[in-house]
Parts: sequence; C-alpha cells; structure tokens
Amino acid sequence: MKQFLSFVKKEFYHIFRDIRTMLIIIGIPVLQIMIIGFAIRTELKNVKVAVYDPSHDISTERIINRIGASEYFDIDWVLKSPEEAEEVFKKGKIGLIIVFGNNFHEKLYHTGDATVQLIVDGTDPNQGSMVSAYVGSILADYQQELMQEQQIPFQIIPEIRMLYNPELRSAYNFVPGLMGMIFMLICAMMTSIAIVREKETGTMEVLLASPVKPIYIVVAKMVPYFLISWFIFIIILLMSVFILKVPITGSLIWLNVFSLVFIVVALSLGLMISTLVNKQIEAVLASGLGLMMPVMILSGFLFPIESIPVVLQWISSVIPARWYVAGVRKLMIEGISMQYVLKELCVLIGMAAFILTVSLKKFKIRLC
Repeated sequence: MKQFLSFVKKEFYHIFRDIRTMLIIIGIPVLQIMIIGFAIRTELKNVKVAVYDPSHDISTERIINRIGASEYFDIDWVLKSPEEAEEVFKKGKIGLIIVFGNNFHEKLYHTGDATVQLIVDGTDPNQGSMVSAYVGSILADYQQELMQEQQIPFQIIPEIRMLYNPELRSAYNFVPGLMGMIFMLICAMMTSIAIVREKETGTMEVLLASPVKPIYIVVAKMVPYFLISWFIFIIILLMSVFILKVPITGSLIWLNVFSLVFIVVALSLGLMISTLVNKQIEAVLASGLGLMMPVMILSGFLFPIESIPVVLQWISSVIPARWYVAGVRKLMIEGISMQYVLKELCVLIGMAAFILTVSLKKFKIRLC
C-alpha cells in the first residue's frame, strides 16, 4: 500500500510540476463555462431596426415607439426613401426594416385595414423567424387595443419578406460559420503540432543550426498546410453548392482571396501557439479545445453578436473567425460587392500581420 501511494504521489508531482499544462487543463474549462454561461442567448436582443414611414401619423408613431421601447429592438435608422433599404442592408448595419404603407392611420380607421412590410435579414433563419414573430406580436397587441377602444374590427396585416434566404434554409447560416470554425481549428492545430513535434524531438535545433534563416524554415513548414487548407476550402465550396444547395451569389474570386487571407491568420495563430508550448498534447489542447468554444460562441456562428453581453462583444472583436464569418455571409449569401467587405478584409490582414510578426519574434527568442 505504501508503494502504491508513492506511485500516486509521483504521478501528482509530474502533473503539477508542468504549470503550462495545468493552466490549460484548468483554465480552458473555466473559460468555457464563463463564455457559455454569459454568451448563449436564445432570445432576441438589440436587433437594429430601420423604419420607412411616409405617413408620419399617430398610428405609425405609436407602433414605432412600442417597437423602440422593447428590449429586443433598437430603432437605429430612419429611411428617407425605399431605395435606401438595400444600401443599409449591404452595409450590415441593421437586421430589420419596417415599411409602413401610405396613409396608414387613415386606412386603418376608415377601412379597418392597413399594411406594413417587414423586411428581415434571412441569413440567420432562426433569428429572422424570431424577429418577424416578435414584431408581429407587437402589432397584434396594438391592434387589440384599438379594437377595445373603438369597437371597430381593425386589422394590421404584416407582409413579411425574408431577404437573402426566402426559404429559411439553415444551411445558409451554418456553412459560413462552419468554414470559419474548420479553418481556425484545423490550420492552427496542424501548424502548432508540426512545429512543436520538431521541438519535442529535438530536430528543430538542428534545422536552426543550418545556414537557412529561421523565417524561411517557418514559412516552409506553413506553405504545405496553406495549400492543403485551400484544397479543403474548394471541397467545402463544392459540397455546399452541389450537396447542401447553398448558392455562391457573390464573386468567387473575392471569396477565394478573402478565405486565403483568413487561412494565413489561422496558420499564424498556430505558429504563435507553438512558441508558447513545448509538447504536442499542449498544442492540441490550446489549438483545439482552447479555440473551439470562442469560435463557436463569439464568432456569430451560432448566436448573434448583438445578443451577447457588451464585454463579450468587445472580446469577440479579437477573434478572427468573427470577421471571416461576417465577410463570407456577405460575399457568399448576400452576394454584395467587395467594397462592403473591405472592413472585414482589412481587419484580417491586420491580424495576420500582427500575429505573424509577434510569432516570428518569439520563435527566434525561444529557439535561437
């Protein structure tokens, strides 16, 4: 029994003496609980709304005030003409446009019938359905109040239009998110494990002792994974179009360029992870478990960014997958031109340059 306890003590010693592994093992579950507990929101919150109201009468004002007073919506834009609707959707500033008919109040009181159009961003079918249902509920409550006050059978008919995804197919939402998660996890994991394996076996020191500069060694190890990732990207696109029936409505060339920039970011992140750990198991934990949950929860893949707490929205800004998912939805699903994706592209290029620079400097310090 004494010998058994000695072995148990020895194992605990081996576990606790590796501080980095302990931080990963304990820190990742704590981080996941914090992210899941605060970030997952199934209800709507802070959906940005634009309004086109040619009537400017008492009924439209009351409806707009009720929608604005709801915790689910923010009246963020007042349109001067119907033509502005497409422009604000392209800029990604809103998720709902409310278009009132002409002489709304007069038609409601004289004919008991008035129309209002709800133009919803359908790239996320779940959120789109909830948005239309919530606004429909507000309109129904107002209609019921009028009927009780006037004893007249008022009827407000909402006409719902799901933009970009009229059939509300879930694949339109999941394909861009899956692309971001797959590239982030696979690229980072492949790169970090490949470099850490060289360090663990001692061959990295032999490579660094050669006349070749360290930067060339690192880039040479990243190039094969870059090409493999591009091949995976092509397979995903083919499966999305021919199996999942998700169309590529935008520029295929710009979609390729945008994705290749993101792949460089993910590979650079894997290089950074390799400079922080010395064992393959640590690289797997850091690049796999460490990145998976933030990418799934804070990238807009599963839950709208607007619905999570403000602090986590700030944190999500440093997650490359957030910008990639948003850009791919615009290019692939919405089919808008590249000028509306320049923000996401510039952010990813900046991230790639920063992460790669820091990683190369740390790589030289740790191994040279």
